This record gives sequence, C-alpha cells and structure tokens, in this order.
Amino acid sequence: MSDISIQFDHIGKLYRLGLVGTGTLSHDLNRWWQTKVLHHEDPYLRVGEVNDRAHKGSSDYVWALKDITFDVKEGDVVGIIGKNGAGKSTLLKLLSRVTSPTTGIIRAKGRIASLLEVGTGFHGEMTGRENIYMNGSILGMTRSEINRKLDDIIDFAGIERYIDTPVKRYSSGMTVRLGFAVAAFLDPEILVVDEVLAVGDAEFQRKAIGKMQDVSRGEGRTVLFVSHNMSAIRSLCHRGVVLDNGMVSFDGETEDAVQFYLKDAPVNDEAKSIKECISNKKSYLEIYDIQINGSSSVNTSLKPGQKELDLMIHGVTQDPLKCEIKMIIKKMDGTPMASLIEGRNKGYHFDVHSGEFIFRKRISLPRYLANGDYLVDLYFVQPMIQDYFFAPSCLTLHVEGFYDQFGDPLNLSNEGFIGLESVEGFPGSVEYL
Repeated sequence: MSDISIQFDHIGKLYRLGLVGTGTLSHDLNRWWQTKVLHHEDPYLRVGEVNDRAHKGSSDYVWALKDITFDVKEGDVVGIIGKNGAGKSTLLKLLSRVTSPTTGIIRAKGRIASLLEVGTGFHGEMTGRENIYMNGSILGMTRSEINRKLDDIIDFAGIERYIDTPVKRYSSGMTVRLGFAVAAFLDPEILVVDEVLAVGDAEFQRKAIGKMQDVSRGEGRTVLFVSHNMSAIRSLCHRGVVLDNGMVSFDGETEDAVQFYLKDAPVNDEAKSIKECISNKKSYLEIYDIQINGSSSVNTSLKPGQKELDLMIHGVTQDPLKCEIKMIIKKMDGTPMASLIEGRNKGYHFDVHSGEFIFRKRISLPRYLANGDYLVDLYFVQPMIQDYFFAPSCLTLHVEGFYDQFGDPLNLSNEGFIGLESVEGFPGSVEYL
C-alpha cells in the first residue's frame, strides 16, 4: 500500500428498515460481544436486498453498500457519481468514521478532513474563530500551526466580519464557506467533500474547485468528491466511480464515467413534483406548491417560440421574508449556461409578510434555445444573505427550438446555447479599396 492512499476492501453496509436492533436485549448483547469484543461476524446478519428505494421488497434488510472494492492512489482526485440513494454519502461517512462498515475493511493513510454536511463538526454556540481552532485540534494540528493558517482560512471563507459571531447565526452559505476553508487549509492528507458545495454561490464554487485542484495537483493530496455537477466532476477529477443501488457499476476515466452515468441516470427519478426537489428549507417556511407554466411536474415542454417562464410559489411563513428568485439553466451534464440573479445584481427584493402567500414571477428566456433538454436549478433567496430553500435540478425543460423567419425550428445544438448579436449601433461596415 506504498502509493495507495485509500483502500476499500469488500465494503458493505447493511441497514434494517423499521425497528433498530435484533428485537431482544439478550440478542443485542450477544451481537455486541461477538462483533465488538471477539471481532467475529455478526451472528444475526441476515440476507439483505439490493438498495432499490423505489420498490418495496420482501426483506427488512437492505444493503446501502455491497461489496465495494477499489483503491485510490496518493494525490488522485476521484469523483463519486450516482443518483440519489446510490450510496455515495454512506461511502464517505464510512471513510470518515461517522459510522462503521458491516463487512469489509477500509484502510487509509494520513489525516482525513471531511465536509459531508453543512456545518459538519461545528458547534453552534462557538464563534467561527473558535470552531477553526477546535476543528484543527481534532485533526491533530498544534495551535501554532493553526495560527499560521488562520488568516488564509478567514480570507478564503470571505466572512471576516462574522468570524467572532456564533456559528448558529450563520446562513447555510456562510457555514459551508467556513467549513470548506477549515477542511482544505488545515493540511489533511485526504480531503472528503460531499455535495454541500451546491449551497454556496457561483463565486464560492469556483474558488472551492480551484482550491481542490491546488490541494491535489500542487500539494499531492488525495480528494474524494461527490457531486451531481458533471462539469465540476470533469474539471476536477482524474477518475470517476459510478455507484448504483449500493454497488460499483463503473470505475474508469472521468469522461467515460460521466457518459455512463448520464446514459442511465434519470433526472429527478424520485421526484414527481418540483416541490419534492426542495432541499435545505428554513424551518419557519412551508411550501405547498411550486408551478412553472401552470404545472407542478418536474418535466415541462416549451412551445416553439415561447420566450417566458411563469413561476408560482405557494407557501406559508412564520417570519417575514425579503425574497427574490435565483434560477440557473444548465445543460444535462450540469454545465451552467444561463442564470437569473437580479436580486444580487440589482439589489432589490420583494417583502412577504408572515402568513400564507403566493409569489409570482415571469422570467425571460434566452432569445434562442437549441433543440434538446435542459435542467433548471431554483433558489428562493434573501439576496446576498441566505437561501430560504433551493431545489437543484427541479425541472427538465424539453425544447423543440425556436422557429426562425423561414418557419423551421432552430437547432443550435452544435453551435452553442445562446445566440450572439452585433452591438446596437455598430452593425458593421464595408470598405472598398
């Protein structure tokens, strides 16, 4: 294992649905004695089923992960890809020792810094500065080492004004900024990053991906990266591992892994409505329905020549909101192509009082859309402050293409997403010699 940083050796994680335990105290004690003291196989290990969450099975036991075997070399950057429920986060939690495997062994060389959820390892009552020192100590850093890195961490996170404020008062975006900065700058040999970067804004995502590239290429550290953003996977990772129902279905070059995943992975396969795609919603906010063009479905088609999206959000809030919409239109591989961020750019917002509300907005589409399908990310935000909720890949737009002046649908799929035009007042000129 000289040049191997991480080794997954026949890893499995078995969960029991419903009740926890064997059913009796004596059996629970026997399991503990056999597995923890004598290090024998679990005597109550049952035959489990594949983790297909969409269909009810006959067993109460499911394998969240089953027979996972692969190695990661030192300095390698591996993207873990798969649909929701495939076992990606479970694999990272096993590596980070948040939980232990049911079968198999994980071998890892060096310190592991994990960013699995927003605020992982943070204490809400402690300030950002205190949490930096606490996390550094957990990673085995001395106080002098942390002191040397402190200014870089604060500068990278971009929250200097709030660094001496308790973390419980941070927005989700501020928390993930600080969490990533701590994980990346405190010199771990292995950096483990889950999809939490989706909480950050576009500027921070670019900084974070750039930092992970520096960590892997410049410093030779190992990175495991889970993301549904195929553009980020392509730009960052040397290799891709695709998980499906808790098992490795592909392991190879990044582009091959992305194509394998996009070929078989349905978008929003577990969501029937846009509302079901909501993630990280504030507790004081309840959303009853979200409609785009009069439909709650995660799939919609644009009529030829349609130039607008009509958005409706129906909900109730206990606290008043200063809200606006952020929307990102992406290619199916996750590459952002167009965005609506008026609240940040223009500095205005809509005031919504406590109680039930219906928020409406009409959004102008790019002038030309090529034939094909596109994904939409929807954010309900207080501009520059916080996300009230975000719904990643909540809508698939099926586009037939706008009609041009000759009556034929435009197909710009080989020519780009947005058409460019000459500057108004400067259409061009002709010179004769």
